[in-house]
Amino acid sequence: MASNGLEAIEIFRRTDPDVVTMDITMPQMDGIECVERLVAIKPDVLILIVSALADKATAVEAMGKGANGFLNKPFSDRQLNEALEELISGS
Repeated sequence: MASNGLEAIEIFRRTDPDVVTMDITMPQMDGIECVERLVAIKPDVLILIVSALADKATAVEAMGKGANGFLNKPFSDRQLNEALEELISGS
C-alpha cells in the first residue's frame, strides 16, 4: 500500500509485483502518471484502476497509459475479486 504515486513507484521497484490496484486521485503524482511510469519499469505488469472518477474519458486515458482494467468505487469484495480474476485471466 502506498499513500501517493511517488511512494507507489518506490514500493513497486522494491517488491516487483505482477498485479497492481491503482487509484486515480493521489497526492504528489496522480494514478494515470503513475500507471505510465510503472509500465515503463515493467511492461507486463497488470494494473487495475479503482476510482470514484467514473467518467469514460478518465478510464480511456488510464487504459491508454497501460492500465488493463477499471473498477468504479464503491465496489464490493466480490466485484473486486471478479475484476482481478478477469485481469489475471486476460478476459
